[in-house]
Amino acid sequence: MLLNIIQLLDPASLDSWLNYPGLELWKFLDLGIFLGVAVFLLKRRMRDALEARRESIKSELLRAQKERDEAIAQLAAAEALLARLDSDIAALRDEARKEAEFERQRLQVATDAELEKLRLEAQKGIERAGKIARQELRRFLALRSVQLARESVICDLRPEDDVGLIASSIAELREGRI
Repeated sequence: MLLNIIQLLDPASLDSWLNYPGLELWKFLDLGIFLGVAVFLLKRRMRDALEARRESIKSELLRAQKERDEAIAQLAAAEALLARLDSDIAALRDEARKEAEFERQRLQVATDAELEKLRLEAQKGIERAGKIARQELRRFLALRSVQLARESVICDLRPEDDVGLIASSIAELREGRI
């Protein structure tokens, strides 16, 4: 191996390396010179372009940071709203329960008042109906009593009593009492 290295350092073999097919050293030297001149000529433009690119990236990063901060603020506001939402819902439920209880009590009072009114009206109707029924019963009893009295008198009346009644009625007429 050492022998191979010594042979490579020999000037005669160096010349063979320079013309080795596919590895011609002059091509690499030409490329290096071209790149050096290109960098020297384009250095200012590349630096300006890279500087502009850096500035645009920097401004984009600042804008992205600002948008991120705004998004974080909006997120915090939304989280605060969500946190407050539970307490708002609880407050609304409590208020709805209170209103429902108040409405139930109001309806109970209104129902009780309406029932009392209906009870009084029914009582008055019953009293009127009772009064009318008693009057009808009295009238019926009076008519029936008269009818029974007639029938009783007619059944118990003998022909002699009939003659006596007629005579007394005529006598009363003569006296002028009737």
